[in-house]
Amino acid sequence: MTANSPTALKRPAIIINPAKPVDIDVRALAAKHCSENGWGDPIWLETTKEDPGVGQAKEALKQGADVVIAAGGDGTVRCVAEVLSGGDVPMGLLPFGTGNLLARNLGMDVTDFDGAMAGALAGTERTIDVVRAARNDPDKEQVFLVMAGVGYDATIMADTNEDLKDKVGWLAYVDAGIRNLPGKPVKATIVLDGKTVVHRGVRSVMVGNCGKVQGGLEIFPDAKMDDGLLDVAVLAPRGKFGWFSVVAGMIGKGRGKDTSVEYYQGKSVEITLEHNDDYQLDGDHEGDGKHVLMTIEPGALTIRM
Repeated sequence: MTANSPTALKRPAIIINPAKPVDIDVRALAAKHCSENGWGDPIWLETTKEDPGVGQAKEALKQGADVVIAAGGDGTVRCVAEVLSGGDVPMGLLPFGTGNLLARNLGMDVTDFDGAMAGALAGTERTIDVVRAARNDPDKEQVFLVMAGVGYDATIMADTNEDLKDKVGWLAYVDAGIRNLPGKPVKATIVLDGKTVVHRGVRSVMVGNCGKVQGGLEIFPDAKMDDGLLDVAVLAPRGKFGWFSVVAGMIGKGRGKDTSVEYYQGKSVEITLEHNDDYQLDGDHEGDGKHVLMTIEPGALTIRM
């Protein structure tokens, strides 16, 4: 019986981040659900520090996987999605990370590994948007599914204590956020769908495909991951108590006259900074930069859950 035989069993590929310890036997879990749902043995691929998922996802497709399951955090998910976007092979999720933001925004119970595995093999499918982020300093194009940002939010990701994160989870981001509240704005020019909407000093520009981040905080109240739109939040606190205005603006969803928080929506956004600042994609610090063009690809990724 060959892999192309009509009677051949479908096979999942499981791309697992070995740096994410979990209290379950993942191989036994996969074997159980593959047997119960009539699937063949999984293709197991481990990520590395040098290759956090892109090469493994390409190998999974090369070996003919019928579904590719990202077993890790949002960084692993993002790298797998980079390869699967625009294709016919769906992605499943085993949320083993700290934030698991995509899984949470999809409404998954991130503690139910049985349910996640069963859903990846025999669940329903939905398509979601994917965002392409192209930098020219350095010249690099990547995708993200949840949120990207330049400035303060990316500095938080860069300065989060990893040991503390292992102990207290997403609360480690709060610690980093408090420590980095002081800081200077950077002059930013933001072009949305070809029209300049911002040209002033800001602390952070965040671009979202989903609404919620760590701790259930809703950064983008109108975001939907299948609406074909990017959601942009510009944070520009002023004065000693400027962050109180930011919080008030976020609670009010940016509907007041205060410009400490401004929200925009569009299909593309180009951000140009006066000088390099921190840059993050889906919670992973990606270095720094001063120019990025982000464009939405509606319905580019199929999720099975």
